[in-house]
Amino acid sequence: MRADKKKITRLLNTAKGQLNGISKMIEEDRYCIDISTQIMAAQAILNKVNNEILRAHMNHCVKEAFEEGNGEEKVNEIIDILEKMYK
Repeated sequence: MRADKKKITRLLNTAKGQLNGISKMIEEDRYCIDISTQIMAAQAILNKVNNEILRAHMNHCVKEAFEEGNGEEKVNEIIDILEKMYK
């Protein structure tokens, strides 16, 4: 993986903190809308992480595959993952 590991680790640690906070909110019977807002915030961070990883994949792995003459396989991988994301 050639993505920015420090950035990804920082984002994942933030998401972990949010998930722990969400669990605590549930234990404390906090207001549902507040919990839902925090869930969406955690999802947004995970989306950022995924985007960073996919960006790095396209800039490196896919580019290299095309240079080696087998880029179609990598493009199909990207299409498959995008289909999963938008289900």
